[in-house]
Amino acid sequence: MIDKGIKTTKIKICGITSTDQAEMVCKFDIDAIGIVLYKNSKRYVRLEESHEIMDSVSKKISTVALMVNPAQNEVEKVIEVLKPDFIQFHGDESSYFCNQFKYPFIKAIRVHSELNLITSIQDFKAEGGFLFDAWHPTKYGGTGETFDWNLLPKKLSAPLILAGGLNSDNVGKAIAEHKPYMVDVSGGVENSPGLKDECMLADFVESVKLADISAYA
Repeated sequence: MIDKGIKTTKIKICGITSTDQAEMVCKFDIDAIGIVLYKNSKRYVRLEESHEIMDSVSKKISTVALMVNPAQNEVEKVIEVLKPDFIQFHGDESSYFCNQFKYPFIKAIRVHSELNLITSIQDFKAEGGFLFDAWHPTKYGGTGETFDWNLLPKKLSAPLILAGGLNSDNVGKAIAEHKPYMVDVSGGVENSPGLKDECMLADFVESVKLADISAYA
């Protein structure tokens, strides 16, 4: 049992694909779930199914709708129909595009050594935080690969969320070295894309809690 006085790293489980998966995941001590509304993703869920999934989630757990380079009317429809706690813009969206909805959002940044992270995040009013993920020339997340965490910015105007290839073996090191506000995992707790594994989830959550004890005690 973690001492209540110890700061804890928040946990987001992304790529939930069914109500059964949502109910299983929400048995654990997590803070948010993500549903992927990007058709090219192996974890894509249609809007109607997404509504059912979000309705099955406890109000204590935040819901995040992940979109990649959506049209304005697509974002407006998601806000109207799903009413997620956050939109996660995971593509190449501009700050103007994301800010115009005046709706809480997370902005994902795919990190590589030649990218100026400070310039990349300026002007985004991302009250949900900035999520840093591994760069891939054609894929928007879900690569299962890590990136050089030393490239992470030292100071942000919003919470730092760390993603990209996290699992129970490396999340402790990530927390110890960089103390992110939240860690985001998808493939690292799966048997196959979109199918979360209960034992892997348990190991991941336990690894985060143990890392918190060492990092913040």
